[in-house]
Amino acid sequence: MPPAVTTPSPYVGRFAPTPSGYLHFGSLIAALASYLDARAAGGRWLLRMEDLDPPREMPGAQQAILQALEAYGFEWDGQMVRQSERLDIYNAMIERLWQDGHVYACDCSRKQLQPFAGLYPGFCRDAERGVENAAIRVRVPDRAYAFTDRVQGEFRQHLGREVGDFVIRRRDGLIAYQLAVVLDDAWQGVTDIVRGADLLDSTPRQLYLQALLGLPQPRYLHVPLIIQPDGHKLGKRYRSPPLQPAEATPLLLRALRALGQPTPNELHDALPGEILAWAIPRWDAEQIPHCRTLAEAQLR
Repeated sequence: MPPAVTTPSPYVGRFAPTPSGYLHFGSLIAALASYLDARAAGGRWLLRMEDLDPPREMPGAQQAILQALEAYGFEWDGQMVRQSERLDIYNAMIERLWQDGHVYACDCSRKQLQPFAGLYPGFCRDAERGVENAAIRVRVPDRAYAFTDRVQGEFRQHLGREVGDFVIRRRDGLIAYQLAVVLDDAWQGVTDIVRGADLLDSTPRQLYLQALLGLPQPRYLHVPLIIQPDGHKLGKRYRSPPLQPAEATPLLLRALRALGQPTPNELHDALPGEILAWAIPRWDAEQIPHCRTLAEAQLR
């Protein structure tokens, strides 16, 4: 018999903001890259609210994020998904991993772990503690995980030596990002993940979870982060200015320049939707700067 012919899955992309603050220019670059990459491929673009940490959520941020996306011309497919509505799914997976011996309880304090600079030393790995008042860590193999990013090239990280067993549920019961994002991307059929380069070193942990759970591995594209004059990246932590509807046209053009895309004079007076419609058929991911950071001053 001739070999079976397989056809690639249709492109499914997503944008997944965290409502700990408003969208800013760095968020816009990530949203724009993921949107154009999906639409240029004739694919779907989903919206997911990663609202897993209620204590850090800013009141009104979810509505403000939706309003900003609409003001900047973005249109998503289907209903927005909230991670807070999927907690039972995450906890059921943790129970399965517990039964299979892939995770364990850890009651180490931050003070205990501070000298190890983020590399978990394995204090609780064989302690057989109960889950009450404890975090849940996943056992990682003593091996490296590598992938080829569409912009950043090959990235390799040895989980055992560089990360150690990592948390998938916090001591306070909140689900950790690494587990939720892997389960949700698989559930939503996401084929391509386009996001900021600050998440590049999270990817090997996600590759491991995908392999452990038998889930497909998406393609990855990590866009450069915008660095402010003081050296900090644009972000909610450093009170970067929120996106304003009145600035949609100039900021979309700046974001296109940051992504290496053309911005002809004819777009300077265009509406946001017109800019996106113009940019979709001209999108070229190979023109994105092959670097992890860009200076904000270069984009003005």
